[in-house]
Amino acid sequence: MKVGFVSLGCSKNLIDTEIVIGQFKKNKYEIENNPEKAEIIVINTCGFITSAKEEAINTILEMAEYKKKKCKYLIVIGCLVQRYYEELIEELPEVDLFIKIDEYDNLWRKINKLIKEDAIEISTTHTSKKITEMKPLPMPTQKEFLQRIITTGENYAYLKIGEGCSNRCTYCAIPYIRGPFVSRPQEEIIEEAKLLAKKGIKELIIIAQDTTKYGADIYGESKLAELLQKISQIPEIKWIRFLYTYPEGITEELIQTVKNNEKICKYFDIPIQHISNTVLKRMNRRTSKEQIEKLIEKLRTEISNVTLRTSLIVGFPGETIQDFEELQKFVEKAKFDKLGVFMYSKEEGTPAAKLLGQIHTNTKKSRYNKIMKIQQKISNQNLQRKIGQEIQVLIENVSFDKKFLIGRTKQDVPDIDGIIYIKNETTKSMINKYVKVKIIDVRDYDLIGEII
Repeated sequence: MKVGFVSLGCSKNLIDTEIVIGQFKKNKYEIENNPEKAEIIVINTCGFITSAKEEAINTILEMAEYKKKKCKYLIVIGCLVQRYYEELIEELPEVDLFIKIDEYDNLWRKINKLIKEDAIEISTTHTSKKITEMKPLPMPTQKEFLQRIITTGENYAYLKIGEGCSNRCTYCAIPYIRGPFVSRPQEEIIEEAKLLAKKGIKELIIIAQDTTKYGADIYGESKLAELLQKISQIPEIKWIRFLYTYPEGITEELIQTVKNNEKICKYFDIPIQHISNTVLKRMNRRTSKEQIEKLIEKLRTEISNVTLRTSLIVGFPGETIQDFEELQKFVEKAKFDKLGVFMYSKEEGTPAAKLLGQIHTNTKKSRYNKIMKIQQKISNQNLQRKIGQEIQVLIENVSFDKKFLIGRTKQDVPDIDGIIYIKNETTKSMINKYVKVKIIDVRDYDLIGEII
């Protein structure tokens, strides 16, 4: 049978999807990219914020339309299922099988039972876990990690080093969906990294909900810096980057590791969420404005040409005009290279949902637009300063009109950051090659260059 997949949400979710694809392939199913030809469609959902939940529901309904054609089975897994299991069963009879994250250790048995017996058993005694309960979720086995099918192309792959989150920020439902933070053993991660390298992967992107927490639960202290050093010893790996580093976890050891290791991208993704101490406290964040400002200054002093990315939340309950103005001034001063903004999403069951001072949607939109306008100007200024620089670029694609090669620098995360358009004056294939490029112009959030 032919199986099609839809993976929604973050890169951590994508790895789960790749593991499921690997299980289907191991069991002799054919992977099909066109949903019109698929006899089984598997959707991995996100349930993080309202917009993600809406996207998941709409995708499920869209894929359900294919059951009128060739599709026989529609299977839905992931965060949305973990959070709203009973409601989904009741509201979406089009779906043949829902699998929660805490059932992933029985995932293939459930799928196999559905397909082989053409039947599904739904326990009538099942009761929802309350959102306040937290327990570690089953981590995929090492064999499942090693058998996953990489879907991100030939150049890069995500490498998950932990599952869940223990930070308990008041706005976030992740700990209730995926449980507390659990690290993978270091030797298992290295084994997977070596296997990916043998498959031709040149860039590894290290991910977890908070990568700075890696190792604390099994080794008694953070081992992220040590892990990065060990991965860098794999000869075939050229670029290593790590994402989602909470500011309080960025240690002197980690800073020096990034500074002194040529393979590790000089790139810090630091989700600070806000700068007002009042708002940070209500968010249950573990850093203050003063600590954040000191960290930014230190990173820029210690590491030349470091790229800093952050994410912010506007419209958090109780965010006053003064709090927002403080955030605006900070964004103008900090001049982040990359910055993302989210409007606060009221998630049922989280502490923030019960806070007084919930802010009107129009006010959130207005504040979102103001921050984005400031950052757009900063981003353009930052890019303009790159004109004339010579940078190593990995060529990954060609534009539709064949006039430009499309590439990425060491300081750009795939599918998140900008790209470089390079004048295509060669007849030979440059895909998957590293070239030296001179930056000659800027277009919106992207760069234009020419091969030296």
